Amino acid sequence: MVFYNPGRTTGYPDEPVEKGFRYHYLGGGNEVGNVGVVLEDNTQNRLLLDYGIAPTRPPKYPKEAPFVKDAIITHSHVDHLGMAPWLPANYNTNLHGTQLTADISRMMWNDCYKISSIEKYPLPWDKRDIDTAMNSWITHEFNEPWKQDNWDLELHNAGHIPGAAMLKLKSEEKDILFTGDFDTRNSPLTSGAKPQNVDLLFIEGTYAGKNHANQEQEIARFIENVIRVTDNGGTVLIPAFANGRTQDMLIRLYQHCPELDVHIDGMGKRIAKLQLENSRFIRDPKLLNDAWNWSRRVSSKSDRKKALDSDVIISTSGMLQGGPAIWYLNRLRHQKENEIFFTGYQAEDTGGRKLQTKSKIDIFGKETDISLNFEKFSFSTHAGHKEITDFIYACDPSDVVIYHSDPNNARPHLVKELEQNGITTHSPENGQSYIIE
Repeated sequence: MVFYNPGRTTGYPDEPVEKGFRYHYLGGGNEVGNVGVVLEDNTQNRLLLDYGIAPTRPPKYPKEAPFVKDAIITHSHVDHLGMAPWLPANYNTNLHGTQLTADISRMMWNDCYKISSIEKYPLPWDKRDIDTAMNSWITHEFNEPWKQDNWDLELHNAGHIPGAAMLKLKSEEKDILFTGDFDTRNSPLTSGAKPQNVDLLFIEGTYAGKNHANQEQEIARFIENVIRVTDNGGTVLIPAFANGRTQDMLIRLYQHCPELDVHIDGMGKRIAKLQLENSRFIRDPKLLNDAWNWSRRVSSKSDRKKALDSDVIISTSGMLQGGPAIWYLNRLRHQKENEIFFTGYQAEDTGGRKLQTKSKIDIFGKETDISLNFEKFSFSTHAGHKEITDFIYACDPSDVVIYHSDPNNARPHLVKELEQNGITTHSPENGQSYIIE
C-alpha cells in the first residue's frame, strides 16, 4: 500500500534555503519517468514541476510532495501528471499548464484510476479528486509570462507532444529552464523546441548516448514494410500510445499510403478530437483533420469486426498492456500473413516487451504463444543525444541538471561530453536535496 500523510510523511527538508536555489527530486531524478521536482529559493518561493506515476507493474510512485501552492504540469503523459490530483485534494494546489494539457488530463486520470481498480494497485488519490483537480487548472499560452511572487514564469513549446511545455523561470539571481520531455525536431504534430539562453538548465536525458535513426529513412522503411504486408493479404496491427503516437502514425499513413484502409481504435480517438479543438498547438491542423476524416474510426463491436479485414489497425494500448489492441491481437494471431509493428518503446514487464523477447503475451489472463512476425521502428519524440547536446550548447548554461535518464546507461554519456566542454553537470538522486548558488 502507498501511504501519503500530507505534510507529515514527506522527506523534503524543513530548513529554509539560505542562498541560491534548492532542488529536490521526488521522482525522475535517477530514473526515466515518475517525475516530480521541487524548486525553492531563499525567499521561500517554491514550486513543483510535474508529479507523475511510472505505469509499470506494479506502478512506481514519487515520494510525497511537501506543501506547494503552485505546480507546473509540463504535459499530459501519466509519468508527468499521474499523481497531480493528490496535490489540489490535499494542499489546494494550483495546477499550471497549457489548455490542451488541462483538457486531456481528465481522460488520463480516469484511465489511471480505471487501471488501478482493475489491477488492484493502490492509488493515493480517489476518483472524486479528479473533479477537484480539474477545477484547479490555471492555463497559459506559450510565450505569455505570469508572476509567482518574485519569479517571472513563462511556458515555451517543448515539441514532444501537442501542448507540451518547457518552463522558463526568471529570478533576480538566475534564469532557469526546465525542459520537461522535449524534442527539437519537427514531427507531424508539433514544431521542435527552441533553445533559451539561461544560467541553469534542467534537461531530460532519456536518449543520452543514443542518436535516433534518420527520420526520412525510417519512414521509408516503415511504409515499405506496410506495403509488403498488405500486398501479401495481411493486416498490420500498430499498438500505439493514445497521446501523440496514434495521431503521428495516422498522419504518416495518410501522407504516404492514402490508398490503404486504415482503422483507428482506443483512447487516441478522443485525444485527436481534443487536439483538433485546440488546433493552435498543432503544427498543421488541416493535415491532422484531413487524416482524421480519411481514417475509419471504430466505435462499435461491428466496427471492430470489420477492422479485422482492414489493411492497418492503429490501437491502444501502445505497450500491449490492455485496451483494444489485445482484442485485435487475439484474433489476428491465427493468420501468419498478419504482422505487428511496434513504433514506440516497450518497457520491461509489459506485454509488448514479453512478446518481443519470448513470443508470448498474456491475453485475458492466459499466457498465449504469438507466432506472428513483428517489426520495430523508431519514431520517438524525445530528443536524441545530438539534439540534447546541441540544445544545451545553444542555451549556454553554467550548470546543467540531467534528469529523466537512466543513471547507468544513458546519463554518463551526457555527463562526460558536457564536462569535457567545460559545462558543470549535476546528476540528482531521488529524495536528495541540492543547492545551486
